[in-house]
Amino acid sequence: MLSEKSAVTVRATLPAVGGAISEITALFYDRLFTAHPELLRDLFNRGNQAAGTQREALAGAFAHFATALVEHPGQRPDAMLARIAHKHASLGISPGQYRIVREHLFAAIADVLGGAVTEEVAAAWDEVFWLMANALIAIEQRLHAERGVLAGDTWRLWEVAAKVRETEDVVSFRLRPADGRPLPDFGPGQYVSVRVELPDGARQIRQYSLSGAPGDTTRRITVKRERGLAGNPDGEVSAHLHDHVGEGARVELSAPYGDVVLADGGGPLLLASAGIGCTPMLAMLHRLAGDGYAGAVTVVHGDRTPGHHAHAADQRALAEKLPRGSAHFWYEDPGTDAAPGDRAGRVDLSGVDLPEGLRAYLCGPLPFMRAVRAQLLERGVPASAVHYEVFGPDLWLARD
Repeated sequence: MLSEKSAVTVRATLPAVGGAISEITALFYDRLFTAHPELLRDLFNRGNQAAGTQREALAGAFAHFATALVEHPGQRPDAMLARIAHKHASLGISPGQYRIVREHLFAAIADVLGGAVTEEVAAAWDEVFWLMANALIAIEQRLHAERGVLAGDTWRLWEVAAKVRETEDVVSFRLRPADGRPLPDFGPGQYVSVRVELPDGARQIRQYSLSGAPGDTTRRITVKRERGLAGNPDGEVSAHLHDHVGEGARVELSAPYGDVVLADGGGPLLLASAGIGCTPMLAMLHRLAGDGYAGAVTVVHGDRTPGHHAHAADQRALAEKLPRGSAHFWYEDPGTDAAPGDRAGRVDLSGVDLPEGLRAYLCGPLPFMRAVRAQLLERGVPASAVHYEVFGPDLWLARD
């Protein structure tokens, strides 16, 4: 891991770098996109860049990795690295792009910190960067090899077999390979990247969970139209898929990736979601129902109203197929459409049975996952048994 000499330097300078990391990453992206505008056009999420969330994610990842190296020198933050590597692999990130990132990141560090970046400091932080980058490259290459994906061959054409409106803002797409080749296997909870060409010629990429059964003859993704809040732009790709991609259209998909996958084994399960976070839970429920899972399975979901709850009927039906399945739904505004037993307000696990040995899977907005995770920890569920998937940049749900 980090050399002893570099560890001393990184530990001494971590407060300064950490304190300026947001300024550093802002300047880094400005430099990067000035030198390589094609990366903003065809790789990075332009909406997240406009909102600043991608910048926060990079800052969090780099600072978290450096902190882990000096605080736990005998360990590597593999959970963090795996999550990033899966996302990178699904986007088609190449090893050569890490050198581009390193060039502009270190130029930004030098610009922000000035004379504090001595040769010794630069060398120590360069070691941190390459420890992280090389670990990610190795994991990404392994992930590609497991899926039979060759370097530079990330994308495959798929055809829309059906388009189904689930709610006012949510549609599902049934997809089949345009080349007629077999469908790749996927683990319940995984996602694919979808790449579309927008009217201005940009080829933007977004990741969507696979929401159908793993053994189906088509693959299903469920897409919520992202509406910009607080002055942020609407989602470009979701709007394009809603408005311009119909039955018979073709889109580019990556192979399935994602490290939050329903694990084999028995025992009680909690599948907790909010909003469009229900999508990976549906794939998990399909697998459990298909296998006749005998353990207790508790399905929990929170939404604004019953009318906003996509796949509510599927969640109920799949839970009912399980010998020990149950479904609990909360709505901020239940109105008159809530079913008997549905609750008003936000998800509250105080009245939900959580058997010993529970494994929990969470997906939804970050405030929801933080709240549910806190409730689980208070009820004695160990942190190691709580798994979560983040839509968009990972802003470090769990830092402990």
